Amino acid sequence: MKKIGFLSFGHWTPSPQSRTRSAGDALMQSIELAVAAEALGADGAYFRVHHFARQLAAPFPLLAAVGARTKRIEIGTAVIDMRYENPLYMAEDAGAADLISGGRLQLGISRGSPEQVIDGWSYFGYRPAEGQSDAEMGRRHAEAFLEVLRGEGFARPNPRPMFPNPPGLLRVEPHSEGLRERIWWGAGSNATAVWAAKAGMNLQSSTLKDDETGEPFHVQQAAQIRAYRLAWKEAGHARVPRVSVSRSIFALMDDRDRAYFGQSGSDDDHVGFIDEKTRAIFGRSYAAEPERLVEQLRQDEAIAEADTLLLTVPNQLGVDYNIHVIEAILTHVAPAMGWR
Repeated sequence: MKKIGFLSFGHWTPSPQSRTRSAGDALMQSIELAVAAEALGADGAYFRVHHFARQLAAPFPLLAAVGARTKRIEIGTAVIDMRYENPLYMAEDAGAADLISGGRLQLGISRGSPEQVIDGWSYFGYRPAEGQSDAEMGRRHAEAFLEVLRGEGFARPNPRPMFPNPPGLLRVEPHSEGLRERIWWGAGSNATAVWAAKAGMNLQSSTLKDDETGEPFHVQQAAQIRAYRLAWKEAGHARVPRVSVSRSIFALMDDRDRAYFGQSGSDDDHVGFIDEKTRAIFGRSYAAEPERLVEQLRQDEAIAEADTLLLTVPNQLGVDYNIHVIEAILTHVAPAMGWR
């Protein structure tokens, strides 16, 4: 068995070719897709967060709305860029969204990726400490967030409060029990995957990672997952961690699918530089008739290693088409792969 969810970047553009032409469209359609995906039997609805972009940005109102409209499906992010976040305020928002959903939040966080503007986090009021990089700042924010989610008091109460306080030091409220174990780290390298394991976070690995060995993407990603699990075991954590990978996978069921994805030209990995120093490898997409798709996916070592698969969806093609994309995988691919 494998959990299967969708991952939406929530792109929107006023272009006539887009079925998602405004931020309002992106948000409302995200809720509709999550409701429909739950009805299909999908396990998760995940959303990517980007700032200064025509994409989904503020995740917690959306997560809370999806939580209020659904009953079973996991609701998550992949990922929130921690360079932009106030850990305590984020803990309040996350606690509220998790309580609204009945404890279904699966919150993916990370250092983030190259952004739309230079040092975008600085406009949000954050700067790395002296001698610290922005990536280190993101990890420090994450550590503070994790500490607050433990639910222990740390703030000295006012001796003359407006409202009566419980005894002892106070914590951030609302607190949602168990949320700390449902935090995931989006790791772009083997080293950050090991760091996430030591910190007791689940692992999210996307279609982009540092090219550390020159091997095919799925081979490098599988090695990253194994390094993470070994580090988790060595850290002595009591629970079993979860690992997700994301993929663009399209079953070609009709002429629409073939027109959109039949000649995608993404059958191979791509290598490039995401900044001046970082050589990265971007994993291939999969698009084929179901029988051929099953053959291809059986060769993907990282999918085999993961317990959760996130299907990246082309949200600008509309809710109905994306329901079709998800249903095709759940119906025609997942059973043949032994995922259902």
